[in-house]
Amino acid sequence: MSFGRVPVAAGLAIGLVLLPTGPAGADPKPTIGQAKAKLDKLNHQADKVVDRFNTANERYKKAKTSYTELNDSYKRKLATVADLRAQVINMAVETYTMGNDVTSWPGLVGTTDPQNRLAGLALAEQLSRERAQKLAAFDRANRGLKADRDKAQKALQSADKERDSVEKERSEVLKLIVQQKKLLKKLGAYNQGNPNSTGIQYTGPASGNAAAVLRFAFAQVGKPYVFGGTGPGGYDCSGLTQAAWRAAGVSLPRTTWQQWAWGASRKVSLSSLRPGDLIFSEGLGHVSIYAGNGKIVHAPQTGDVVKVVPLSGNARSIVGAVRP
Repeated sequence: MSFGRVPVAAGLAIGLVLLPTGPAGADPKPTIGQAKAKLDKLNHQADKVVDRFNTANERYKKAKTSYTELNDSYKRKLATVADLRAQVINMAVETYTMGNDVTSWPGLVGTTDPQNRLAGLALAEQLSRERAQKLAAFDRANRGLKADRDKAQKALQSADKERDSVEKERSEVLKLIVQQKKLLKKLGAYNQGNPNSTGIQYTGPASGNAAAVLRFAFAQVGKPYVFGGTGPGGYDCSGLTQAAWRAAGVSLPRTTWQQWAWGASRKVSLSSLRPGDLIFSEGLGHVSIYAGNGKIVHAPQTGDVVKVVPLSGNARSIVGAVRP
């Protein structure tokens, strides 16, 4: 995510603005080269922090989902236990009040009809089995209730911890963004983008799934870079690659590091790149999509937009490529 894309005319104009014009003793203002170097450093730092934010956010979402599932299971089991408890109580009340019933011991002994006695014994045995089963079911459900509640509570604690991690990373990203915007505006290169941009048409050499990927990615051109963004109004780098490949029916993980790990068995050499391949750079802090004809489409950094640029301008920091 190196800068290096300020128009020449703008650069000359900015150079004039940044040249020292004050008294001889005043601190010199940064040159355009110094400002760009600082911005490059900030962008590189932001890549890593944004990926940490995305990773923490993914862990938080998983932890929260786990808690929700466990808590829902606990609530269902709690309702089941309450129902079984009511059945056991009713069973005890019935046993107490059925003293003269044919299934009670006095009832069985008191009857003089052998057929009634046999029928009563069979019914008593059946009721006894049913009651025993209900008692056993109640006991099992009741014993498992505490374990389920404890699991749900642990999952909630884990989700809270991950949420705190997300907020910490978010805070760091926001601080970096303030610095990035300040420098970009000083350089006259801040582009807030258009969340409703309809992009441009892809006319490159891609085919099959890759064509669908690049048609989607090109349709996002002009939309702003947004850290943590997964569309439709803005994207970060891995949010764009994930959304583009989803449009082709392929599910990629969320973060740059996860996408690189996911593609461990799908790596390709830079000499054999094909349209749609993912290109990882900046120490795995950035990912873009190869568009063919020596170009890439990507979401660069804060203050910029989804754009199509030459691969040659980003080749120096490339780590590798993956073909989904």
